[in-house]
Amino acid sequence: MAELGKGVTAGKLAINVQKRLTRAQEKVLQKLGKADETRDAVFEEMVANFNKQTNDGSKLQKDLKAYLVSVKAMQDASRRLQDCLADMYEPEWFGKVEMDALAEDTDTLWLDFHQSVTDKSLLAIDTYVAQFPDIKARIAKRDRKMVDFDSARHHFGNLQKGKKKDEAKIAKPAALLEMAAPSWAQGLISAHQVAQTNLSYNQAEEELGRAQRIFEELNVELQDELPVLFDSRVGVYVETFQSMAKHQEKFHREMSKLSENLNDIMTKLEEQRALNDDSNPSDSAASAPKGAVTNGSDAELPPGFLYKVKAVHDYAATDGDELELKMGDLVLVLALENPDEQDDGWLLGLKESHWLQNKDLSAKGMFPENFTSKV
Repeated sequence: MAELGKGVTAGKLAINVQKRLTRAQEKVLQKLGKADETRDAVFEEMVANFNKQTNDGSKLQKDLKAYLVSVKAMQDASRRLQDCLADMYEPEWFGKVEMDALAEDTDTLWLDFHQSVTDKSLLAIDTYVAQFPDIKARIAKRDRKMVDFDSARHHFGNLQKGKKKDEAKIAKPAALLEMAAPSWAQGLISAHQVAQTNLSYNQAEEELGRAQRIFEELNVELQDELPVLFDSRVGVYVETFQSMAKHQEKFHREMSKLSENLNDIMTKLEEQRALNDDSNPSDSAASAPKGAVTNGSDAELPPGFLYKVKAVHDYAATDGDELELKMGDLVLVLALENPDEQDDGWLLGLKESHWLQNKDLSAKGMFPENFTSKV
């Protein structure tokens, strides 16, 4: 037998072509109402649910992949922004080392978030969606075998109905043959005619049994599997979005800490710049158009005056060299004699009310900067 392709022979090809022709003929007869069609409303509902499940799962997979592409794009944009800041940040500025570490931590956080969503969410969806093609193929095969079963059933039914007619048609020519044949051959001829009729009938019956068995095996398997697969979608969605929510919450919490650190570095850099500007002798005169104004008139300023602040919170002094504040107090910030003694976040000052009344520095003290705001 000639080979037409790998694993395909002319005989197999002919059988497949004949099957397709038989199925097409059966479908035409069913549409014309000349042949009954096997229908199963429960199974059709299962298939409708499966089709919806397939569409939903594929859409979720597609959108989750698009989300990860966006996360990767944000990671790249964040890295470029951090690199830009690191390049511009001059070595002598406050927090240079911290700034470099912050850039690295930010990039690592983005990378971990992308990997976590890929491993815990996307892979789970990929595994879930990977089931669909096999189930879809088996549903299609079940539909083809159902048509084969209907065709075999109708063929066998037609043979049953026409059996008597066929026997009558066979009997007449048989009688003529028997008359012409010797007496010893007459019985053989009659037996041959009956055998031919029974052979077609038996073949049709065997084909019906085989088609019914194949169809019912597929049908039972799918009726068991489809409801279980449909119910599994709930667990998949819960696992996927719970995992995403957990990783998003962790990512944003850690990113918030890094953002706070960046804000603190920028704030202290601004303070350093302001202190450097105020300590510049060439700017001392300018620091004095900014002097305190009381009751609409210029007031004499204490030595080392830098600028004025207003207390926005109460502060209870915990040491003898600290300045106690009440919300609303106006404080004259003074320069330290030794700038190296300046602690981060602390300022030296004197309440304006004390200065105006006493014109001395006896009540000056240290206070936390973040309890005040510049006036």
